[in-house]
Amino acid sequence: MKILKTIFAFALAAGIAGFVNIASAQEAPDALIKRISTDVLDTAKADKDIQAGNKKKVLSLVEEKILPYIDFGRMTSLAAGPAWRDATPEQQAQLTKEFRTLLVYTYSGVISSVKDQKITFSPLRGDAGATDGVEVRSQVVQPRGDTVRLNYRMEKVDSGWKIYDISILGAWLVETYKGNFESEIAKGGMAGLIKTLADKNKTLANGAS
Repeated sequence: MKILKTIFAFALAAGIAGFVNIASAQEAPDALIKRISTDVLDTAKADKDIQAGNKKKVLSLVEEKILPYIDFGRMTSLAAGPAWRDATPEQQAQLTKEFRTLLVYTYSGVISSVKDQKITFSPLRGDAGATDGVEVRSQVVQPRGDTVRLNYRMEKVDSGWKIYDISILGAWLVETYKGNFESEIAKGGMAGLIKTLADKNKTLANGAS
């Protein structure tokens, strides 16, 4: 589980940060991620505070450089499944907010684990003109030579490409959370799920302070 969290954090840090200008929207999704990956990896490896696990600095990095480029609305609706359609607009907004916060703490806690990993990419497959469901495939090479398959599902919106799901060794992030969400909804409805996430986030916030 620890290695999965580490790789997911690596995915977010290496694959998303730095979508900073209009020109980025003109790049192919795999070319964009490849370019940004090299830049972010070099930055993470050289930053002593991040390597030392400085929580405030890592949280700031995630908030400012990564999260604006994830489609949390779509990610949350997919994870919630059919219950999303039955939720009120207020519940949808609350669930998206809590899910976003949960991912902030989850991935911020392990970004300092990015040290000597390297990443390679496979050729982009499918329709070159596709704007949704585009899958970018990569492999993360660990210091001891172990290789982990890491894929992204992406969509193109007016502001450029965004990621709405990540796969590690064939396990998609949305599906992983979907099972947990369904369990909580079965026990306490949408309100129960929101409360569970909010309580978890409070605990994580206390640990990050």
